Amino acid sequence: MIDWIMTCVSTVAYSSKPQTPSKPSTRRGDESPPPPATNTLSTGEKMEQRLANTLNMTVNEKKFIETALLSDLRVDGRRPFDYRKLSITFGREDGSSEIQLGQTRVMGFVTGQLVQPYRDRPNEGTLAIYTEFSPMADPSFEAGRPGESAIELGRIVDRGLRESRAVDTESLCVISGKLVWSIRIDLHIIDNGGNLVDASNIAALTALSTFRRPECTLGGEDGQEVIVHPPDVREPLPLIIHHLPVAVTFAFIGKENIVVIDPTHHEEAVMGGSMTATLNTNGDVCAIQKAGGEGVLQSVIMQCLRIASVKAGDITSKIKNAVESYNTERSLRKIKRHNPSLVVTKNK
Repeated sequence: MIDWIMTCVSTVAYSSKPQTPSKPSTRRGDESPPPPATNTLSTGEKMEQRLANTLNMTVNEKKFIETALLSDLRVDGRRPFDYRKLSITFGREDGSSEIQLGQTRVMGFVTGQLVQPYRDRPNEGTLAIYTEFSPMADPSFEAGRPGESAIELGRIVDRGLRESRAVDTESLCVISGKLVWSIRIDLHIIDNGGNLVDASNIAALTALSTFRRPECTLGGEDGQEVIVHPPDVREPLPLIIHHLPVAVTFAFIGKENIVVIDPTHHEEAVMGGSMTATLNTNGDVCAIQKAGGEGVLQSVIMQCLRIASVKAGDITSKIKNAVESYNTERSLRKIKRHNPSLVVTKNK
């Protein structure tokens, strides 16, 4: 017994030492060269595989989730097509928001700067989305350069905004062919509780809805000098947003391909595939993303689109109400910053 304990302790101590990867030998006598690396999985399948490996759920836990769904029940008590509680808060500065969707938290920040436009679109500004995955949000996230999950998430959100032309990029032009506004959206994942796509999409929409850029005028002798007015001189201008493309994510779980909306982190670990549909309140399909996994029938996709249209309308109403409350509070803060009016008395 003592020998077995000592063997286990020595094994743990050896495994805890940092291991440096050995370089492959280049001698001719090597009989076992390293096998060539194969990469046949798509980006979406890699994301799902990483989530499954992170949780390391047991077979009983997976079967419990699938069996409960056969009775239209989920682990957190929701029905298959129910969203988790959505909370929208804004920062003190324009263009900052924090979204909490269940246990998922995402922060969005929007900034702008004057840049030269692209040659093929001299009259349009630019819109770019950057995502940052913190290791504190999920153990599978790596610090440093963006990973595949961060890139894929940014592409899905960007596709819904860019392809639908939700933001009027022509209104961002200052001087044709010389200066335009470049809008940058930074999405920071604070906590990964599942369904990062929908939470990040809402964070981007709310941050864009409250962002204001400085007003610019032309001056100088030739009338081509750009004058950027600070906020205390002229009121900043909001972005022109034609509509709000809302992303709604579906997960397909089990052999029966049971459809659920807004999957949690545990449901993402057992799902066989997922699909994200981006729609607006008019029912227009702005984008569809199917991230690998099992195939889905056309009838199931049409059913998902009908459900997504209703959910997109509900989320749009919540976003507009939250933005309206923020604008009201912002106006009150602006009034309080001014000095109280002086009482002028006339001398008799």
